[in-house]
Order: sequence, then C-alpha cells, then structure tokens
Amino acid sequence: QVQMVESGGGLVQAGGSLRLSCAASGRTFSRDLIAWFRQAPGKERTFIAAIKWNGETTYYAESVKGRFSISRDNAKNTVDLQMNNLKSEDTAVYYCAAANSGSIYYVRSAYRYWGQGTQVTVSS
Repeated sequence: QVQMVESGGGLVQAGGSLRLSCAASGRTFSRDLIAWFRQAPGKERTFIAAIKWNGETTYYAESVKGRFSISRDNAKNTVDLQMNNLKSEDTAVYYCAAANSGSIYYVRSAYRYWGQGTQVTVSS
C-alpha cells in the first residue's frame, strides 16, 4: 500500500520558520516528481513547490519564492519543505504528492499519490 505522510506542521508566529517533512512508503519514489501543495479554508488546493527526481531541479510558486526551500533524500524516501519568514497568508493545510517524472509540475491532476495533509497556522 502506497502511503505519503506529512509531518512538522504547527502554530508559528509571523516571521517564524517551520520544516515540513513527507515520508513515502509502499513504493520507490526516487524517480518521481514530488511536490507540496496547500489548501486554505474555502480555497482551492494550489501548487507551492516541486522537486525532480535528481534533487537538482526545483520549482516554486511566486508567493513562496525566496522564503521556502524544497529538498529530497531518495535514500530515505523523504522530501522536506523548509519554510522561512512565514506570513499569515501561508496558513493552510499542506500536502505532499507524487507524480511521474515527466509530469507538469504545477498541474494538480498529474499527481497520483497524496498525503493526508498537515496544518500550518501562522499567527500575526
């Protein structure tokens, strides 16, 4: 059974940092495109960041560029999202997801496997 499990969410003050982690099991994700999406209350789930299988190519939404950093450890089947200088508008449930390596990184429907999400709340 394929599972993706997010952790590291919580409550943080504006300007603070959090590090989210996504652990995958049930298959080898080393060749997959892995991404983070987020969903705020009443809004659609949107793309945040993605990383190709080699860990060298990354993509970011404009809203988080320069503040968030995505990384992966294929040996451990994990992908992390370092979030710095958090803002109240970053408050959302954060999801990690996996897609085939040739997928378009920002297209939500391209991602086949999803985690259950972890809540991030930024207080102003």
